[in-house]
Amino acid sequence: MKLRNRAEQTAAEPRDTVAVLPAPVRPADLAIENGGKRLGELLVHAGLAKREDVLAALDAAQRGTGKRLGQLLVESGAVSDRNVARAIAHQHGLPVIDLRQVTPEESAVALLDEATARELLAIPVALRDDEVTVAVALPSEAVGKALVRATGKVVTLRVAPQTEIVRAIGNGYRALSGVGVHIKAFEAREIGRRDVARAASPAAHEDAPVVQVVQMILTQALRDRASDVHIEPQGERLRVRFRIDGALHDMLDLPGSMGAALVSRIKILGGMNIVERRRPQDGQISTEVEGTPVDIRVSTTAVVGGEKVVMRLLDKSRPLYELAKLGMSQQMTARYSTLLRAPYGMVICAGPTGSGKTTTLYGSLNEINSPERNIMTIEDPVEYTFPSINQIQINEAAGLTFADGLRSILRQDPDVILVGEIRDVETARIAVQSALTGHFVLSSLHATDTVSALHRLLDMGIEHFLVASSVTAVIAQRLVRRICRHCTERYQPSQQELALLAAIGGRPPQGGFIRGAGCNFCAHTGYLDRVGVYEMMPVTEAIRAHILARAGHDEIRETARKEGLRTLQEEAARLVADGVTTPAEILRSIYVPGS
Repeated sequence: MKLRNRAEQTAAEPRDTVAVLPAPVRPADLAIENGGKRLGELLVHAGLAKREDVLAALDAAQRGTGKRLGQLLVESGAVSDRNVARAIAHQHGLPVIDLRQVTPEESAVALLDEATARELLAIPVALRDDEVTVAVALPSEAVGKALVRATGKVVTLRVAPQTEIVRAIGNGYRALSGVGVHIKAFEAREIGRRDVARAASPAAHEDAPVVQVVQMILTQALRDRASDVHIEPQGERLRVRFRIDGALHDMLDLPGSMGAALVSRIKILGGMNIVERRRPQDGQISTEVEGTPVDIRVSTTAVVGGEKVVMRLLDKSRPLYELAKLGMSQQMTARYSTLLRAPYGMVICAGPTGSGKTTTLYGSLNEINSPERNIMTIEDPVEYTFPSINQIQINEAAGLTFADGLRSILRQDPDVILVGEIRDVETARIAVQSALTGHFVLSSLHATDTVSALHRLLDMGIEHFLVASSVTAVIAQRLVRRICRHCTERYQPSQQELALLAAIGGRPPQGGFIRGAGCNFCAHTGYLDRVGVYEMMPVTEAIRAHILARAGHDEIRETARKEGLRTLQEEAARLVADGVTTPAEILRSIYVPGS
């Protein structure tokens, strides 16, 4: 690998705004010592930050937040982390390195343990004889000396943004890298069926192979931002896959003999019955992974060859999204916010499993949460906790179902009720009656689009006049992957992609189509994170008349279109035009021929 010098680095980054940083003039009110020079004045005089933003960040730093000026400016959105890194590099006369494209060498990474790397915010990237090149976020003499002691090599420093350093550490120190040692230890012990429960029990030593393998899988899944972990018996092997940004990726192969012990360990952590292997089971794990609180929903089912386990991970440290950031257009956001402020009625969020319905419902609650309202929820499970909202966790083993919990909520003087999911006719009927008796109800429902959600309620046996009177709006949604902003490039779509865009009434983005070229941050997929695609249908008088007349799906949809409904396909086309995602991703996630 060749490390590029500063001139080469700048030439390779046409997407970033590269400012010429002047010699500092040291105004007293912007002074902050950092390597004998001032970061604030550099950013201001280079035009990278506003004077008032720097002064506000300095004031926050002096109040003892424990954060440095650059970090505070990045968190406030006043300046990008790459521009802060350029200013820090200018202070110290060091080159900037691009960790989006430069992959740290394994031999170099091995010189520094992960704990030290995270403490110093540094990662070795290249090793040549007795010299190691290290990317750091905050260069200083103390950091340099610590790196020399830790590596035993001559150290050459490069500067990179702190966010890139943290990502590179997560990618460089793979939690699964040592799993082979534990597999060999497991096989050496030749654990028999009678020993499976003992090996996987909570009392098992923390160094036991099965315990370590489960912990490694969860740690790596959280680092990779996985939403789900699939553990599947495949004959002589046990396949482990992560769902990242909606797509499954093979991560690990374990010996098939390890399956029973691994599943038993997960079952015990989830409070499940390890003896029962024929029936599906559900459980929940609350734990910490590398200091991050995580809730895990566990589901097991018997398949040919053993038991399959799916673990859904909920990183509780991730912030809740505001409505405006979920992916709705400004016009839809404004209209939806108005609907949420209705005194009564029912708003349904529809979509398949994993389409982001819960996130939208929580964002909706966040929008209307105020001291004047008594907001209560009934969920399975409670995924995020709100300090000012009363949330109920259902417990079917104790006899607390959605229907029972909803009945008890109605005796608690609620203003707003959130029903995590309408699963049966009894829950649906109580929710509808709640909306008709002066409460505002939010709920999710499995359906393909807005009109299908109404027909789902009707199919459950809810009378047409009750559905027409209670439901005020339906939102359908999907999730699509965002183009990775670290590696965007222009490209010419295929004829199939162009035909798709034309079929859904889309237009090319201004300046041409872009996609992710693939970099270290997006695992070379070209996509990073996801965004929602929404279809909103307010239930107007015309729609109510159709429901009462028992009109079909197409008739109701046609009326909704005339009243301004924008379909999932049209909203997806808008995201393509805005450069948020690609036609190929729309084809993969949303497009239905003939829709």
